[in-house]
Amino acid sequence: MASSQFTSRHDHSEPLLITEAEPSQADQHAARKRRYSITMAIRGTSLVVAALTAQYSLWLMAVFAVLGTILPWIAVVMANDRPPKRKLDVNRYTPPAPDRILESGSSRARVIDM
Repeated sequence: MASSQFTSRHDHSEPLLITEAEPSQADQHAARKRRYSITMAIRGTSLVVAALTAQYSLWLMAVFAVLGTILPWIAVVMANDRPPKRKLDVNRYTPPAPDRILESGSSRARVIDM
């Protein structure tokens, strides 16, 4: 009966993530496609705004035109880049320090001749 108390705590449709696994390749690809689409939508909008502001201000038109020119390169670089790898903090075994450590004598070594 005691174990039934814990079963109703986590009623999720997805399983709980208990490892440090990276997102799947499909999830990473979907995120990159979404980021590419957003960047290209911003590019298209900036080109339309550049065309609309041409009659009001040449400087503003130039800013939007340059933005529309540079964004495809940025979008491709971002779409081809995978997420950075996590820095793993590996729990490695370190032997305990010895109880007794020999102390070094003076800096000059003693030589005994026979």
